[in-house]
This record gives sequence, C-alpha cells and structure tokens, in this order.
Amino acid sequence: MAAGNKDDAGTLRTAARLLEELRARTPGGEWEVGGLLATRPEIVARHSDGSSEHVAETRARSSAWIAGLAPSLAAPLVTWLRTTADAVEAGRASAEVTGAATAFAAAVTDRLDGRA
Repeated sequence: MAAGNKDDAGTLRTAARLLEELRARTPGGEWEVGGLLATRPEIVARHSDGSSEHVAETRARSSAWIAGLAPSLAAPLVTWLRTTADAVEAGRASAEVTGAATAFAAAVTDRLDGRA
C-alpha cells in the first residue's frame, strides 16, 4: 500500500466511524473509579447535567466499549503516536495531522496521567 492512498484513508475513516458508533451507544460523561473497597472499585459515569450512573448497571451499553477498547489496542495506538511524533519532529506531518494527533494525545494524557 502506498503512503496516503485511498485505502489508508478508508481504513482511518472506518475506524473513526466504528469508534463514534460505539461511543454513541455507551454511557457518556466522565467515568471515574470509586467505591468503598480498593479491591472492588466501581466505575461511575458522571454526566454534564449532574446525574450519574454506575457503569455496571448499564452493562449492555458499556460492555462493548470496554471490550472494544481492550488493552490489545495499546500497541497500535502507541505505534501511531510515536510514528506521528517522529514525523512532527522531522517536519513531515501536516498541521492537520499534528493537530489531531496532539489533541488525542492531550486527551489521553489528561485522562491517564497520574492514574496508572
């Protein structure tokens, strides 16, 4: 596959669509780890309207999200972030690609920094 061809773009758009569809049927809000027992933490979705729901109570909607974003996705995401970082440093990445990758990296860092 040549770099930047239509097949590559199609793969990227399909992944984006699938992620959006999965997100649309998953409990929204900010998910937080809580609960009384450290050995049995609860995941609570806090919504912008102030309401909340335990993610476990909505298993039909949250299970696909959890399974879909399993740890097996870490390796390809890490590769993408590092490859994009290399391209940015070498001046090979467009402003749009840099902006999108940086926004994703900032969101991941914001969610995970200090939680690992």
